[in-house]
Amino acid sequence: VVAVDIEAKRLVSVRENLERLGLSAELIAADGRDTATWWDGKPFQRILLDAPCSATGVIRRHPDIKLTRQPDDIAALASLQGELLDAMWQTLEVGGILLYATCSTLPTENTEVIEAFLARTPGARELDIAGQFGIKQPHGRQLLAQEGGHDGFYYAKLIKIAAARG
Repeated sequence: VVAVDIEAKRLVSVRENLERLGLSAELIAADGRDTATWWDGKPFQRILLDAPCSATGVIRRHPDIKLTRQPDDIAALASLQGELLDAMWQTLEVGGILLYATCSTLPTENTEVIEAFLARTPGARELDIAGQFGIKQPHGRQLLAQEGGHDGFYYAKLIKIAAARG
């Protein structure tokens, strides 16, 4: 298991949680888009891309998000999400699966990111997500925040059916 985060501070809590659970992982503070700085070239079988997002799915716990987020933030985040998705895809083996997730409820950061990725990536296919967890979207599934329950988030499952041509 390899965990990459641009913020070294976040990796501290990841390490603490891993230790508490008796698990281990290689933790790397790096920009996920710059794979040359952290990836050893060995393709991954599975990737969870927990993409940076607007955090609109956690507004009930952090209402200040409504005041601090600007419309330009969403476009910039969607662009970053697409860049991360492209970079992570290059590290995935053919037949490998990538799960894209955000804590956003905005289509701009979710279904639209996946739709654009699938349009520009011929070797990618979406996989159906079994079960009834979340509301089926044109791509992926969306959970909305529940009072006294879980936060809102989105996820989509992709499989790499062919290597990129270059």
